[in-house]
Amino acid sequence: MAMLHAPQNPIENDKVAEKLTFDVMQNQHNIPSQFLWPDHELQSLTSPELEVPTIDLKAFLSGDPQAIETACSQVDEACKKHGFFHVVNHGVDTKLKTQALNLLDDFFCMPLSEKERAKRKIGEHEGYANSFIGRFSSSLPWKETLSFFYSKDSSVKTVEEYFVNVMGEDFRKIGNVYQEYCEAMNNISLVIMELLGMSLGVGRECFRNFFEDTKSIMRLNYYPPCQKPDLVLGTGPHCDPPALAILNQDQVGGLQVLVDGTWYSIVPKEDAFVVNLGDTFMALSNGIYKSCLHRAVVNNKIVRKSIAFFLCTNAEKVITPPKELVNNENPRLYPDFNWPTFHDFTQKHYRCNPKTLDAFSNWVKEEELITGNHNVATAIKYMK
Repeated sequence: MAMLHAPQNPIENDKVAEKLTFDVMQNQHNIPSQFLWPDHELQSLTSPELEVPTIDLKAFLSGDPQAIETACSQVDEACKKHGFFHVVNHGVDTKLKTQALNLLDDFFCMPLSEKERAKRKIGEHEGYANSFIGRFSSSLPWKETLSFFYSKDSSVKTVEEYFVNVMGEDFRKIGNVYQEYCEAMNNISLVIMELLGMSLGVGRECFRNFFEDTKSIMRLNYYPPCQKPDLVLGTGPHCDPPALAILNQDQVGGLQVLVDGTWYSIVPKEDAFVVNLGDTFMALSNGIYKSCLHRAVVNNKIVRKSIAFFLCTNAEKVITPPKELVNNENPRLYPDFNWPTFHDFTQKHYRCNPKTLDAFSNWVKEEELITGNHNVATAIKYMK
């Protein structure tokens, strides 16, 4: 279990950020102590390639029984072992996929004062954050992010409006691109939910219907070079709390996943998206499919860019596995819960790892089901 880290003082963080910006630090050989990671977290930064299946979504949707069986078999094997796979023939225009990545430069290459117009406020989940705008004071990630919500509600262009409202009218075109990109990611995620439902034997519509109307999260990740990349991590080891993530990564490389005690690299595949399951879907599958520990490493030469679309659930939806996945051989592993409660737990208390869902479940059983209260002290007890 990862150790708890004391929350940062926002005022002190801002003063630090004025002196230590990535524009300055990426050319320095003296790495600030806040960014140094423990030796046991830095092991095997150079890792072998993980063999992940490549799923042809067009073939899966073709109706061909053999293609469907092949896709389900590949996904089932991967998700029981590590929860990662590639998808190709996904229907997303190559130009849009590339443009979405390239536009990261338009935002992250601005001066810090400009980026901080979108600064994420303490306790919120939307906005710009660098390593100084967050919850921790040590083992900081070597990256900057911009996060925003996406809603499928066609009457509200939530992404475009976010960019205009926060950054101004000049960002409407960028907002429009990411609005279109989010819509494409949402469509892919629903197809993947059909695939997961069939591979688990609960039917094509089961999980698709569950996620049909949802509010998801998009995160733009920008990893500057570091002169001593063997001492830092772009993103520390973690499991994703949402149901799944669809990752668009450039060709630089850096994504790694822990399988059977060894770190493996997810090598970029130019025409593909990386898909990995999160804790929410692990609960929906009653633990049959895995949410896997992963991280990102950086290099000393070039920026790495990625875009992650996190599929969440609506606040009122109860996360409970289909009855077909619960029996004497596979009893219930996790209590019922909703996404806001789980998200709040992961964001306010500690870094996510393979024990997050178990810690949360114990907390829910003791505090929510018995007393109806969410006690922070009890939550911390389960994190240790």
